Amino acid sequence: MTEKTAIGIDIGGTGIKGGVIDLATGDLVSERVKVATPEGGRPDDIIETTREILHQLAPDDHTLPIGVCFPAVIKNGRTMSAANVSKKWIGLAAEELFEKGLGAPIHFVNDADAAGYAEAQFGAARGVTGVVVLTTLGTGIGSALINDGVLVPNTEFGHLEIDGHDAESKASNAARVREDLDWKRWAKRLQRYYETLEMLLSPDLILVGGGVSRSYEEFLPLLDLKTPIKPAVHRNNAGILGSAALANRFPG
Repeated sequence: MTEKTAIGIDIGGTGIKGGVIDLATGDLVSERVKVATPEGGRPDDIIETTREILHQLAPDDHTLPIGVCFPAVIKNGRTMSAANVSKKWIGLAAEELFEKGLGAPIHFVNDADAAGYAEAQFGAARGVTGVVVLTTLGTGIGSALINDGVLVPNTEFGHLEIDGHDAESKASNAARVREDLDWKRWAKRLQRYYETLEMLLSPDLILVGGGVSRSYEEFLPLLDLKTPIKPAVHRNNAGILGSAALANRFPG
């Protein structure tokens, strides 16, 4: 390993994955390790699984910065919410528990924030000045806000109330699938969502991530916005990249 590497671990409701990242390029310099999230998503089980992944990634090197991203609002090291994991995480001093379980300091960050930071450092927002908003269209809508390359953490733009509804209940990819919407009908909902973000934030760039962004040519051209809107570059590895980069910048 070189001095310019760090470990990123991305914890999700269905899988936990990790890798060692070259911080100059954003490339993986290890195999990407992925295992299923333990059933129930309980704290002790997830921390133990994360410890096992860390051991696979760096069995003999305990000096690399470690970043861990997690599907929750994170305040002062505490998980204040829990998406697709056990509700036992809510209000937990999770960063401290991870550090104790892993035997090392970590940088602990929300998963969408990690994805947004990955795009700012290594992806579609690299070198972009001003305000960048990343949205991940999946089970819900995750969001990250970057201003001149600086992360503003814990935005929850998927929960904006638009036309009397929680935005993600109508505009997420899960809503598209659940209601069997074609691209055109779904794009009308996305149009309403993104024009609301434009009004509130006056962004310089909007990025769209999540698995459905692979099909961006089906729906992004149907949107009529003042702001440039592009697909995110990093999908499966975004959490790994962003958490590793943040760990290097803000060591635990």
